[in-house]
Amino acid sequence: MKYTPVGPASRAELRAALLAQYDRAARELPWRADTDPYRILVSEIMLQQTRVETVRRYYGPWLDRFPTIDALASAREDVVLKAWEGLGYYRRARNLHRAARVVRESHGGTIPRTFEGLRGLPGVGEYTAGAVASIAFGAAVPAVDGNVRRVLARLFDAPAPTPAWLRERASELVDPERPGDWNQAVMELGATVCTPRGPRCAACPVAPWCAARAAGTQAERPAPLRKRAVPTSAIALAVIQHRGRLLLEKRPPDGLLAGMWAFPERHLPDDPAEAEERAGTGRPEREAGPDGAPGEEPGRAEALALVRSMGLAVVGEPLPLEPCRHRFTHLEAVYLPWALEVAKCDVVASGEVAWVEAGAPGNRAMPRAQQRVLDSWMRTIGVNTE
Repeated sequence: MKYTPVGPASRAELRAALLAQYDRAARELPWRADTDPYRILVSEIMLQQTRVETVRRYYGPWLDRFPTIDALASAREDVVLKAWEGLGYYRRARNLHRAARVVRESHGGTIPRTFEGLRGLPGVGEYTAGAVASIAFGAAVPAVDGNVRRVLARLFDAPAPTPAWLRERASELVDPERPGDWNQAVMELGATVCTPRGPRCAACPVAPWCAARAAGTQAERPAPLRKRAVPTSAIALAVIQHRGRLLLEKRPPDGLLAGMWAFPERHLPDDPAEAEERAGTGRPEREAGPDGAPGEEPGRAEALALVRSMGLAVVGEPLPLEPCRHRFTHLEAVYLPWALEVAKCDVVASGEVAWVEAGAPGNRAMPRAQQRVLDSWMRTIGVNTE
């Protein structure tokens, strides 16, 4: 197959080849049938850092619950977070909620049509603005995600493409007649053909223009992004029970997992190496005490301190539950949960604290890691209402 560089003269042929493939073989995804900018915005926010198959399960129910941007803007935050529960990266849900309110209050309820206007909405970055502007409004602007980065790096045989370089190349290639379909076609190519490992070059419609294929470097392009090291933190959780009900706290309105419901927690005063050691499988062993006897298991003292700080009295011995590890964008959390029975539920339920039926937190959105701890508690303890 003859190689043809992607110059101005060959762009039209490349566009035609890729769009023909897209028209013929694109996956049927529910959001691709939509032209409503609100629905497209929802799908693009959901697809950030989330697999397509997962988003399929949430997209329809979300629109049933919030069919319009006004319906979303009018909803309470806890209702929005509950509908998002399980998708992870909850900041996206809060930003989408805030964006809906900005659209209603500052744009007359109409989503901005331009790339610049979309960029002004909470949580909308360059990629999302480009995707919505091109798909919903036909703006000839690029949308560069990880798939597009890989396709462009191989097409031009670029080992380490910079964001500025990617924007420039993507802008040059956008089809002026079908910009939304073009952006989706490039993403589709990266997701299904020009994959990170084992790219299917023989099935690629743009193979004649691919510089990396011509040079035999497609498996090396682009070079992997250097992953930033994240700290590891050990966190004790107090799973407090009284007569079959569990105590949950609402997290602060800002910060990690803002506004969600979770078990009371306290960070262990450990150095990162000790936390990393705890991040393995199973519950860590007790550390030796000063006299050589086994010391207290990690997290026990912190869980007991949490209960006492609430004025509650523990009945019997705390029971360790299965540790739970969860990766956030900037933190590797190792949760060390302890089940504790208390004599009385003296903590008064309020907007920030709630006693809930075990296994049924109701409409309160819980982070995925906390749900896993709840499942561990159910397997280990079960429900005792005596």
